[in-house]
Amino acid sequence: MNVFGLDVGGSGIKGAPVDVMTGELVEGRVRIETPQPATSEAILRTALDVVSRSGWDGLVGCGFPGVVKGGIIQTAANVDDSNLGFDLQSRLEQELGSTARVINDADAAGLAEVRWGAGREVEGVVLMLTLGTGIGTALFVDGKLVPNTELGHIEIQGKDAESRASDGARKRENLGWKKWSKRLDEYVRTIEDLLWPDLIIVGGGISKKSEKFLPHLTARTKVVPARMQNEAGIAGAALAATLDLSARPPSTVE
Repeated sequence: MNVFGLDVGGSGIKGAPVDVMTGELVEGRVRIETPQPATSEAILRTALDVVSRSGWDGLVGCGFPGVVKGGIIQTAANVDDSNLGFDLQSRLEQELGSTARVINDADAAGLAEVRWGAGREVEGVVLMLTLGTGIGTALFVDGKLVPNTELGHIEIQGKDAESRASDGARKRENLGWKKWSKRLDEYVRTIEDLLWPDLIIVGGGISKKSEKFLPHLTARTKVVPARMQNEAGIAGAALAATLDLSARPPSTVE
C-alpha cells in the first residue's frame, strides 16, 4: 500500500509516495522551499503544489513543525503565527478531495524510526530527537507514542534549548562541531535526567554527519543516529495516515 507523505519544515516542504509496508519512498521526492513568511495559507498552497507535482491522488499524511491536535495547529515556533488554530488537516482534505492526516513532524519521524529504523523492536523508553531549524522530539514507551512532547523547548541556561542546540543554531552562529556538540551534550544530559530513556535516536539531515558530533556526547544513555535519516519525516507521515495512534505501533508486536 502506498501513501503520500508530506514533511513541512522551517526551510523546506517535501513529499513523496511511500510504501507503508517497507518505509521506502517509491518515487523521488519533491521539495519546495518553505515560503517566507510561512503563513498558514502559503504553507497549504506549497504543500498542495508538492502533491500536485508528484501527480498523486489518494491518502496523504503530513508532518507539521508544532503541536497538532485533531489536525489543528496549536503551536508554530518556527513558522508564522497565522498557523495557530489553523485546521490544516481539514483544508488539505477539502483541497485534495481525499483523506489526510496531520501530526507533529518529530512524531512522524519517530514513528518511522520505531517502525523500520533504529528504534525497531526496542523496549522501554525511546526518545527521538530531530535536529533541524529547531529541535523536535518524539517519545515512545514500549512502542507507544506519547504525542506532541515538544521537549526542544525546555529551558537551559535561561534560554529555549533549541535556540542554542539545534542545527539551525549551529549554522546561524557558525559554530564548529566541537563547540556545538558541547551544547547538544548539555541538552541531551538534561533530557536524560528528566526521562531516563533506554535509547536516544538523533535524526534530521544532520544525522548524515553523526560521526562529527556523536563521539563528543557524554550521555549515559545509548545515542545512535537515525537509520532513515532525512526521509524519516516523509515515511512516518505516510505511516501515520494508516495508524490508530491510540494503539501500539505494529513494529512492537511483530
